[in-house]
Amino acid sequence: MKKIFVALFTLAIVATFLMTPALAADKPIKWKAQAMWSAAELSYKTFVDFCKRVKVLTNGRLEITPYSAGTIVPTFEALDALQNNVIQAMHMWPGYFSGKEPGLAAISDMVAAYSQPWQKDAWMYYKGGWEMLNEMYKPYNAYAVGWMFWGIESMVSTKPIRRMEDYKGLKMRVPQGMTAMLFQKLGASVVVLPGGEVYSALDKGVINTSDWASPSMNQRMGFFQVAKYTNYPGFHSMPMASFSVNINEWNKLPDDIKQILKTACREWAWDSVERIAIDDIRALKEMKGQGVTVHVWSKEDLTRVRAVAMEIWDEFAKKSPMAKKVVDSQKEWLRELKLID
Repeated sequence: MKKIFVALFTLAIVATFLMTPALAADKPIKWKAQAMWSAAELSYKTFVDFCKRVKVLTNGRLEITPYSAGTIVPTFEALDALQNNVIQAMHMWPGYFSGKEPGLAAISDMVAAYSQPWQKDAWMYYKGGWEMLNEMYKPYNAYAVGWMFWGIESMVSTKPIRRMEDYKGLKMRVPQGMTAMLFQKLGASVVVLPGGEVYSALDKGVINTSDWASPSMNQRMGFFQVAKYTNYPGFHSMPMASFSVNINEWNKLPDDIKQILKTACREWAWDSVERIAIDDIRALKEMKGQGVTVHVWSKEDLTRVRAVAMEIWDEFAKKSPMAKKVVDSQKEWLRELKLID
C-alpha cells in the first residue's frame, strides 16, 4: 500500500506540474516596446491590445509593455535603442531610419502606389517584401516580426484640392523622402515640420495643406478647426509600420512563442485597418456636419498622379542597391495588379 501511495502521490505532483500554466521557476520574458504613436491615437490602442493578446496567447510567458512615442527614446533613435537592447521591441515606420538605408523609405511607403492595404500586405508576405525588410534591418541587430496599416492617408488643407494641378503654388507640410519629392514635382513648396506644429502653421497660413495620416487622426489633432478641406479616400500614401525586435532577444524565444508573435501580428494588422476605417467613417460624418468639404478624386486623376509618382520611384531607386531592389520588386507586383503598365 505504501508503494501505491507513493506512486499516486508522484503522479499527482507530475500532473500538477504539467497543468500549471506558469511556475515560479519559469519567469516570464519581459520586453519594453516603444511605438510611434501618441497615447491618444486609436493606432496606439490597437498596439496595446496586441501586447495584451500576446500575453494571453503565450500563457503569460511573454509580457510586452508598450510605450507611446518618445517615452523612452526619441522616435528617430528607436532603431539604435533596439540595436543596443535599451528596448527589446519597437513599433515604427521603417522610413524613419532611411538615413541609414534609403530602401527603408521605399519599403515603408512607395508613394501613390497601392490602392488597398491587402495589396501591400500580399507583397510583404508573398513577394519578398518581408525578406527585404529584414535584409535591411539585419546590420542593426533588428528582426521584423510583422507590420500593420492604417489605410490610405488623406490630406487636410485650407484650400480645395480636386486634382494634381491644384498643388501648384501651395505651401505644404510633408515628411522628407518620396512624398516630398512627389509634391515638389507637382509644384508645391515643401515645408518640413513636426506634427505638433501643423495646427499652428495651418492657422497662421505658414502652410496651406499638410500630409498627415487618416481623417480620424486629423480630427483628433484639431486640424479641421482651421482647415475645412480634405480628400478621402486619399491617393498618395499607403504606409505600413513594422513590429520589430532585437534579434538576440528573438533568438532566445521558444519556437511556439515565435509563431504566436507572427500570427498575432497578422491579426493586429487587420484589427488596426478595420477599427481605424470605422473611426474614419465616424469622423467624416461628423466633419461634414461641421462644414468640412471632402473631395473624392476621379480615377483619371489618380492615374495621372501615379504616373508622376513612377518618375519618383525611379529617381529614388538610384539611392542604394537595396532601394533599387525594393522599388523594382514592387513595380513588378503593381504590374501584376494592373495598377501600372
